[in-house]
This record gives sequence, structure tokens and C-alpha cells, in this order.
Amino acid sequence: MTRLVLTAAVALVCATAPAHAQRTRVTPYIEASQVLVSDLNNGGDLLTYSTVGVGVDAQVTGRRVEVQVSYQYQHRFSYDKDLADDSMHSGLVQARAKITPELTMEAGAIAARSRADIRGDALATSQGNVGNSSQVFAGYVGPSLATHIGPAFANAAYRFGYTKVEAPNGGTGVPAGASPLDRYDDSKVHVATASVGVKSGKGLPVGVTVSGSYTREDAGQLDQRFEGKFARGDVVLPVGRGVALTAGIGYEKIEVSQRDALMNGGRPVIDRNGRFVTDPSSPRRIAYNFDGTFWDAGVIWRPSRRTFLEARAGRRYGSMTYTGSASYQIGPGSGVQIGVYDSVETFGQELNGQLTKLPTAFLTTTDPFGNQFGGCIYGTTGAAAGGCLNQVFASTVTSAYRARGVTGVAVLNRGGTRIGVGGGYARRTFLTPQSVGGVSIDGTSDESVYAQLFASSDVGRNGSISTSVFGSYYDSDLADAQGILGYGANTAYTHMFGPLSATASLGLFGFDREGDSNATAQAQALVGLRYGF
Repeated sequence: MTRLVLTAAVALVCATAPAHAQRTRVTPYIEASQVLVSDLNNGGDLLTYSTVGVGVDAQVTGRRVEVQVSYQYQHRFSYDKDLADDSMHSGLVQARAKITPELTMEAGAIAARSRADIRGDALATSQGNVGNSSQVFAGYVGPSLATHIGPAFANAAYRFGYTKVEAPNGGTGVPAGASPLDRYDDSKVHVATASVGVKSGKGLPVGVTVSGSYTREDAGQLDQRFEGKFARGDVVLPVGRGVALTAGIGYEKIEVSQRDALMNGGRPVIDRNGRFVTDPSSPRRIAYNFDGTFWDAGVIWRPSRRTFLEARAGRRYGSMTYTGSASYQIGPGSGVQIGVYDSVETFGQELNGQLTKLPTAFLTTTDPFGNQFGGCIYGTTGAAAGGCLNQVFASTVTSAYRARGVTGVAVLNRGGTRIGVGGGYARRTFLTPQSVGGVSIDGTSDESVYAQLFASSDVGRNGSISTSVFGSYYDSDLADAQGILGYGANTAYTHMFGPLSATASLGLFGFDREGDSNATAQAQALVGLRYGF
């Protein structure tokens, strides 16, 4: 999927912008590294292996086009039977092109590692023996239209998204005998939105907007189907300089359904990838069904073009709901973005939705140990500070869920210094039939808290040093689950010798499970060479 979107993005650039209007940078490369991993627990085993990778970093900017690509494929060659050969894809693609002044095409894709089971290991590194880690691919593409019909504005958009999750490497670290949970496979999602409205002052004392949306997702696992549609009306009343009150009311219908798992002796039949096998004779079971009205009201504050705040409270999904967003552009390369959300989601929908919100210009880091695009992603401009995916990659759950939480990112880009800070809190409450594979998780929830810091700076004319520190905590109501604290830190120095660069890096990663005295910690060292063409 990443390669397909990358090809589409390049074709989009070539078709929509003249060469003289573009600033283009494309750097394919090959690299080789030697890695040393020391287990600081359980006898202190020492492992060493080599990695070989190929990748591309590219950026195209123009009056009508914005594209950035950062992608790498890496293969590990082990020398020890205790460490298996492995492959990993890591990348992010974001593309936006104006076909006409009113019509825009957007596309994006991501390849990253995610935790497979919320109850399992939380070792946030791509090196060494890492369990409970699944390779994830996701992408989206679609047009958006923004135009005017007389004094009214009209917007419409369509997005097609695809998500694929591979079976996790090795074990998950879940205690033996624990109830099995289903594993995510793939999904296709279609999202269509439209709105029409008039701003205040255009013949009316208030701004009025009418909008609607339709979402349809079909997942491969247990034949899950998500169908949601809503229509709503909003009014905005200016009450002062840069301040307005807003309120909205609407109607919504969401239905999530799936089939049963095939059972044998009271336990679900599991295929070779650890996924539940669907019972072809099962009727379709309703996992969630909401049909009714919702409302919310709040305040909008925009004192300047660089500052924005919106906060709303209301009632939706049968309970109170709170949402909002805030942004502040400190300068051309520095800014802050915060979001508060409450929605009914699936793993594929949430990942695709968050992917569309990421900036088309983002930092790529020298992080040979970490999962670069599995956490917070930092923009290079103050107007688009970035976003975090930690809450999505907490685990690749197959069930639909109500997602609530807050996330925030701050970036500072000045000269050769780049600093990014991100973090948040997320809670997912699962929506399933009463029993899936003999296990009932309906109404149970999990929580995650996460924070990370990234900093890099140029050292002389040809060197750069970078550091990242991160931590996360996961907890769940599921049976056989304990709270898990994960952490990590690494630092890397890179020196350029023309097209050749050398990197040396050190890292420390680990996790600690509540009630378990055997914590896991690893020290890692890496030296590598990269040649860019």
C-alpha cells in the first residue's frame, strides 16, 4: 500500500505542476549497520547482528503541490539461533495537490510497528528480540472540493482508506492460559462528507452551516461491518472581537455488526496467524447500534490569525461528550496543537483519520533503534505542528470502540535546532456482541498515557546529533491484564562525508509489568554507513 500511494503521489506531482514551479529533492540510499544488544536482565545475554536497508527521502514543494516521502525497508541478518532474521518497513508519505483552485487531491500512507495485544510486552524498539509487535500498513486517497454558490460556501470530500496488519513477530508476552483475543487483519473504508453554509454578516446576524457524512467500513476479520451516517446543523453567533458562541444539533445512525467465530470444544478455532476463523453459518450479530439525536454547544476564540481555540460540550452516544481543539503558531517554524476527541471508531478508521491530519512537511529523524513513525510526528512549520499516533498503536484491536482522549504536540524549528514534544491520554471502550470467540469484552476498556521528547542540532558544518526520550503506560479491564510501563531513550551522532554518512548510536529500552518482579531492559549500540545517490 505504501508503494502504491508513493507511485500515485509522484504521478500526481508530475501531472499537476510544471517543473519550473517545483522545488524537488529526491535522495534514494542504501545503508548497512552493525548492532549490539545486551539484555540487562535474565542472565545478560549479548547478541550481535547486521542490517541492510534501502530507502528514499524526497520532498516536492510548489505553488500547487506539497509532497514528502520518507520510506525505508530494512532486513536483519542474525548470527545466532536465539535471534531470527527479520524485515521491517518504516515510512510516511503525505501528498496534496491543487488540481484547480477549488479541487484538491490528497493521499498518504504509513508503514510502522504497532503493539498487537494491549496486555502484552511494550518494548518500544525495532532492534533485538521484540515481541508483541505487528507490521502495519495504511493509506488513503481522495478529492476535496471547496467552492461558493452565491454568498454560500460549499465543501465536499471523499476518502478511500485501506489498512493491513501482519501477524506479530514471536510471542506477545501475554501469560500462558490467558483468554485469546482476536487479531486484526485488514479493512477498507469509504468516507464521504459535504457541507453548505453562510458566514455571519452575509445577510444574516449568525453563521449557519448544514453538514452530513457517510462512513462504510468492511473488515476482513469476522466479517465486521461499520456503517455510520449523520446530518447536523450549526450556528455561530459573534459576541465580541474574535469571540463567538456556537451550537449544533443533529441526527445520527451507527450500526456495527459481525459474525461469530467458529468454535471447537468451547474454544475459538484459530488460524496459523492467530486470528479467529469466521463461522460461515453464523447470523450477523449487532455489536453496536445507535439511532438518535445529538447536540453540543461551545465557544470559538480567534484573536489573531496565529491563535485558535474551540471547545464544545454536549450529549452524544447516550452520554455527555466533550471535544475541542487549540493551536498557536509561535513563529514560522514553531507552534502548538492540542485536540480533545470523543468518537466511535475502529482501528482502521482511527488510523486513517489521524493520518489525514498529519502535516505534508514533517521531520525525519536519525533514530535507528526506534519506531520513527509509530508515535508523535513533528511538522516543520508553526502552522502545522504535527500529531501523535501512540493512542492508535497502543494495540491493533479488532473490535469497534468509543475513543476518548486528548493529544498535543509542540515544535520548535530554528536554524539547525529542532525540538518536538508530544503526549496525551486515550481511553477505548469496546463495543462487541456479548461473546466473541467465547470471550466477552463488551463494555471493557483500556487506557494509555504517553509522552515523548525529540531534539536535534547541527554540529559544525557536517555533523548532527539527536536525542529522543519516551515513556508510556498501558492498563486494561481485560482479564489477565496488568498495567505496563514502557520507556526508552537513545542518542545518535551522524557525520556527512559528501554522499556518504556515518552514524553511531546508543539506546536503552525496557518495560515493567505490575505484579511481575522480572522487568525487561536492553542496552543497544549501533554503527552504520549510508550512501545517498
